[in-house]
Parts: sequence; C-alpha cells; structure tokens
Amino acid sequence: MTDTPARFAFVKAQWHADIVDRAYDGFAELTQDAQTDVFDVPGAFEMPLKAQQLAKTGKYDAVICAAFVVDGGIYRHDFVAAAVVDGLMRVGLDTGVPVLSVSLTPHHYQETDHHNEIYRAHFVEKGREAARAALTIIAS
Repeated sequence: MTDTPARFAFVKAQWHADIVDRAYDGFAELTQDAQTDVFDVPGAFEMPLKAQQLAKTGKYDAVICAAFVVDGGIYRHDFVAAAVVDGLMRVGLDTGVPVLSVSLTPHHYQETDHHNEIYRAHFVEKGREAARAALTIIAS
C-alpha cells in the first residue's frame, strides 16, 4: 500500500434510510484516515449500476453498498435481494474493484421501535465489518 490515503465510495439506499445510514456510521468509525465519498440511491435495486459507474472511474480502492430489503408480504424481496447481491458481485468481478455489500434481508422485520433499534445497531456493526474488510483488501 502506498502513502496515499485509501479512497472509498459508500452507496446507501434511501429505502429505510434511518436504518441504512447507520452502516455508514460504523464504516466511518474505522476509516477516519481514508477519504470516503457518499452517494445515495433510491433503493437497493439501483445500487449495482451506481457501483459500476463509481468503480469504472478508477478513483476508488473499494465501493461499499448498503441497503435494507424487507419482506413486504409478496416475496418480491427475495428477487430484489438476489439481483442486488449478484449485480454487486458482477461489478467487482468485471471491474477488478472490490465491491462490498452491507445489504440485509431480514425474514421477520416489523416496523416497530423495537425492531428498528435492533436493525440500526446491526447496521452499525455491519458497517464496521465492511470497513475492516475494505481496509484488509487494500492492504494486501
């Protein structure tokens, strides 16, 4: 690794932003010496395209994407979650830029204060995990 600070792109889906944004909080705790540009997209489905656009610029050591895909009772979440994770993996493989996913799909989410607090805390920890992974990848 060079003396140049790491540069990351962090993409956040705005669906359930009050929960998803906590992933960036956790990420930022551990990457204070890095430069991180933050981008918002409407939902999880838009993340792979944004990740691809960012990875192709050559500016970033890694792209991190965060989303919360919930079961709305019609099983659409399964298809969205699979498409998003597959798309993010393809972006990384096609561009050679690591693309990390902090995309969670809980089985039994209910929009209650109790569940929201659980998932906010969980996203903070997942953001920290993504930071550790990103820093490890660029150090090797």
